[in-house]
Amino acid sequence: MDNQRTIEKEASLKGVGIHTANNVNITFKPADADSGINFMRTDLAERPVIKADLEHLLPSSRSPRRTSLGRGEAEVQTIEHLMAALVGLGIDNINIEIDNNEVPGLDGSSLHFIDILNKAGIKEQDSPRQYYLIKEPIYVEEEDASLIALPSEDYKVSYTLSYEHPMLKTQFLEVVIRPDVFRSEIASARTFCLESEAEDLRSQGIGLGANYENTLVMGKDGVIKNKLRFPDEFLRHKVLDLLGDLYILGGPIKGHIIAVKSGHSMNIKLIKKIAQQKQRSSVSGVVGRGYHPKGSEELGVEEIKKILPHRHPFLFVDKIVHLEEGKHATGIKYVTPDDYYFKGHFPGKPVMPGVLIIEAMAQVGGVMMLASEENRGKIAYFMAANNVKFRKTVLPGDELVLDVKAGRIKARTGQVFAKALVGGKVVAEGELMFALADS
Repeated sequence: MDNQRTIEKEASLKGVGIHTANNVNITFKPADADSGINFMRTDLAERPVIKADLEHLLPSSRSPRRTSLGRGEAEVQTIEHLMAALVGLGIDNINIEIDNNEVPGLDGSSLHFIDILNKAGIKEQDSPRQYYLIKEPIYVEEEDASLIALPSEDYKVSYTLSYEHPMLKTQFLEVVIRPDVFRSEIASARTFCLESEAEDLRSQGIGLGANYENTLVMGKDGVIKNKLRFPDEFLRHKVLDLLGDLYILGGPIKGHIIAVKSGHSMNIKLIKKIAQQKQRSSVSGVVGRGYHPKGSEELGVEEIKKILPHRHPFLFVDKIVHLEEGKHATGIKYVTPDDYYFKGHFPGKPVMPGVLIIEAMAQVGGVMMLASEENRGKIAYFMAANNVKFRKTVLPGDELVLDVKAGRIKARTGQVFAKALVGGKVVAEGELMFALADS
């Protein structure tokens, strides 16, 4: 298994958004292993960070003909060409600072992103890449368009394009995705539209920053005021978009993607179905089996998810900083202002609900018990809470330390003594009971 990658140094560029026509500056920065792809809106007062994942994906109806992320009122639109470049370079972790709401369109392809990131240098990291292997066929369709994901040892795309246009007859491309292939065959393919639809799109506020240099416009007799880089450049750009969209899954995949006339809305449907398969696979087959902590190793969210079945928005542990299997564990929960429960729990004066503090302590207890060899593959069900006391309120911005020590641990039940602390002071404590059952 190859290792994760980031960039070696900062790099910046600027341009205009193809859809909004907004001027934008963008800076790429190295990121830690297992941190993923994160956008920061530096023009907004709170400088919100938006992770490129399914949780922050905006519906196609909100940003048509492009793929966009959002968190609250903050958005980053048209990320697909940049995301495709990250796929092509095998970059897993990167911080992207952006001072407006749309990634610059540049020449309408991934080429300039590839160039600037290569100049920044690509650096291998210590953590291995976590591929998701398609387990069984997945199928989505819309009218005469379809997408299929099949098991495969490679990452392969087979795409069929067909438009009702005399110069866009049915075209087909099959390609195995590797860095050299992406650079030579896919990266420079530009976005496009038909001349017959251009004015209608602009009237809808779409393509306001498009011009004949960053968008191929197909008229009745061919491309207007431009030349094709490939005879099937439109087809290749569709593959580029598909690769960029699928990277929203949060990591690389291995599978054979078969596409017929798919676009962003279809791609998003496939992403959601792959994520559902990934979730089912985790809960039904590999909970607590795919990962064994080593000594004093710190566990991040991805490692915790290999032990616990919990997922957002009900995973309340951000990392485990100390673990003695079956004896003692300490975890951290970063309480942030955008945690979903603050919207309804004393919204005028946000306070973390006490029951969620108990749940966070219980999840650390679950990691402690399920990490051991004898409990591998089991699930810890919360049974009871005794002698629970809440001593101080927990507020947005607090770092909640969750310290759990084992009591009586038997084959099918477990007892732990748990404390939650902020700034070294106990905010909650209690005795928690679990039932251990096979998953």
